[in-house]
Amino acid sequence: MEARLAFPQESPPLSIISAAKIAGVSIIIDPTLASGSVPTLHFSSGDFIHGVNTILRYIARAASVSSFYGQDDIQAAHVDQWLEYASVILSGSEFEVACSFIDGYLATRTFLVGYGLSIADIVVWSNLTGTGQRWESLRRSKKYQSLVRWFNSVAADYADTLDEVTSAYVGKRGIGKSPAPSLKEKMPGLKENASGHEIDLPGAKVGDVCVRFAPEPSGYLHIGHAKAALLNKYFAERYKGRLIVRFDDTNPSKESNEFVENVLKDIETLGVKYDVVTYTSDYFPKLMEMAESLIKQGKAYIDDTPKEQMRSERMDGVESKCRNSTVEENLLLWKEMVNGTKRGTQCCVRGKLDMQDPNKSLRDPVYYRCNPDPHHRVGSKYKVYPTYDFACPFVDALEGVTHALRSSEYHDRNAQYYRILQDMGLRRVEIYEFSRLNMVYTVLSKRKLLWFVQNKKVEDWTDPRFPTVQGIVRRGLKIEALIQFILEQGASKNLNLMEWDKLWTINKKIVDPVCGRHTAVLKDKCVLLTLTNGPEEPFVRILPRHKKHEGAGKKATTFANRIWLEYADASVISVGEEVTLMDWGNAIIREIKTDNGTVTQLVGELHLEGSVKMTKLKLTWLSDIEDLVSLSLVDFDYLINKKKLEEDEDFLDNLNPCTRREALALGDPNMRNVKKGEVIQLERKGYYRCDVPFVRSSKPIMLFAIPDGRQKSTSIVTGA
Repeated sequence: MEARLAFPQESPPLSIISAAKIAGVSIIIDPTLASGSVPTLHFSSGDFIHGVNTILRYIARAASVSSFYGQDDIQAAHVDQWLEYASVILSGSEFEVACSFIDGYLATRTFLVGYGLSIADIVVWSNLTGTGQRWESLRRSKKYQSLVRWFNSVAADYADTLDEVTSAYVGKRGIGKSPAPSLKEKMPGLKENASGHEIDLPGAKVGDVCVRFAPEPSGYLHIGHAKAALLNKYFAERYKGRLIVRFDDTNPSKESNEFVENVLKDIETLGVKYDVVTYTSDYFPKLMEMAESLIKQGKAYIDDTPKEQMRSERMDGVESKCRNSTVEENLLLWKEMVNGTKRGTQCCVRGKLDMQDPNKSLRDPVYYRCNPDPHHRVGSKYKVYPTYDFACPFVDALEGVTHALRSSEYHDRNAQYYRILQDMGLRRVEIYEFSRLNMVYTVLSKRKLLWFVQNKKVEDWTDPRFPTVQGIVRRGLKIEALIQFILEQGASKNLNLMEWDKLWTINKKIVDPVCGRHTAVLKDKCVLLTLTNGPEEPFVRILPRHKKHEGAGKKATTFANRIWLEYADASVISVGEEVTLMDWGNAIIREIKTDNGTVTQLVGELHLEGSVKMTKLKLTWLSDIEDLVSLSLVDFDYLINKKKLEEDEDFLDNLNPCTRREALALGDPNMRNVKKGEVIQLERKGYYRCDVPFVRSSKPIMLFAIPDGRQKSTSIVTGA
């Protein structure tokens, strides 16, 4: 299957290009990505994969060369280690240290892995070659003879292919910025030591890893969930393991099928490929059996202590009066709970752990509660439901999960997780922590997001002001940008408050090289400029929608002797001033008509031989023709007005009073063809996503302003 390899022109991924040619994997070269972007392989199916190492692994698996990914799983793991280590080759002062290490490694070897050429050899060879003169100087010095022997052998065996690649992409100074993987592409959790790389995913074995993404169906996925989903996907792929999507549907009061359907939609949008979808509710019978078993073993008990009193006792380490009830008494009350009787609804099941433990999560946590609300999948069959703390370790163990990825906010509950598994007599599941993703001016609590929906502060869960996956995509974010943003952070445990500007900057680098350009003029007090020597009859020129990207197509631009300018532009022009009309030429303003100090009309003449370099004002304009379309330009602001809310602060006290602004404008006729979801640039205004396309002349096209990472988008005034 032929694929297109996109990368920035100044930093070609030499290892990918070389490996593809040697492996016989057909790729089309597309050096059009914005500077700093991650190499991406696009397939004809519409699918794509990001990052140097991810693409290299795909090539290795698709190769016609039998040993390209090693001869067995152990060799494949060694290949993976070399892919990670190769990035050290181009890391400044460590270059010679890396060369020395590889030289010693190759002293008794012909190839880096096994007894044949693998992709590991190509990656290290390419990274050395990519440094240009730096490697050539060491090569001539005969300092690292084993490394040079190996390098020359690979070069000779594949001379035609490698010579073609290096002559095309490598100069004397090398290929510039390293194409090797940055932190965003390295496997999170790898650490270096004297003996090489040590995998920090506890007990992980290639082919045996099973991870799970377990959202609660009580809302749509937001950017924080996206991080968890993508990290689980990353580890499943990295270790050639399984990924389970499991809905933690244990609270019928908050959950619905709408949320299930949209979470699955969001997972698909993120490009997460999973092996199976399961539900905690599938295990309700077994969970109830386990709860009853723990009661019989004296490891759990029924408690009817009022909720607030129970919370206070747990904080103070005070044992409940029910803690030492007999097994028979507990089983009777458990039956009342299962039947949902009035007495049963006053009770809950608690684990008998340790009320004196400094870690308060171990102070007899709640395992089961009564809830009379019908469940979205099983209806009213059950009157009792397990808590997350009880159900999660149980189902993890039953489903064969080897590593449970959890955000570090749950750190204090890790001991509880392991203790509950131990009391249940189930195998250990390793917990792997990563930092929760926090964004400035943003609440990610689903309870708080639900408040905005229920109180009509937003349209719904897909509102462009929301941090949900559907919300930010509707705002104009490309999913490639979100993936790149999240993978840059890896599985770090450091808590960070992230800026939205960084995410939108990545997004701009993706959309700017390809999105079509159009023109809009704000309707408010727009000013007519009459060109006395303009064309007697309007004429049309076919111009590119994007001057540097043919794929954006063409647009028809009408030139006439009466054109519209925005008031903000017209109000700063002086009589006799020469200005540039973009995509046309210069004009000289001869007369300015005003009404009580407000500019109402301009008169000028074309001066097309004038130099555009000499003018201060470069103006967007639209010919005064009937075909202009109506636009509604919508700009958004944060829902809260404080960068970071402290734990004791109520978000309701920090609501932003104005989060949506709208301005009417005139647009060029070509915008009739802009599709829903398409991203365009309005010249001198910024980037916009089409939310409502052209339907009829009386209904405006609705465009949502997309932040560019530099400044707040400005649909109300003309941008610079």
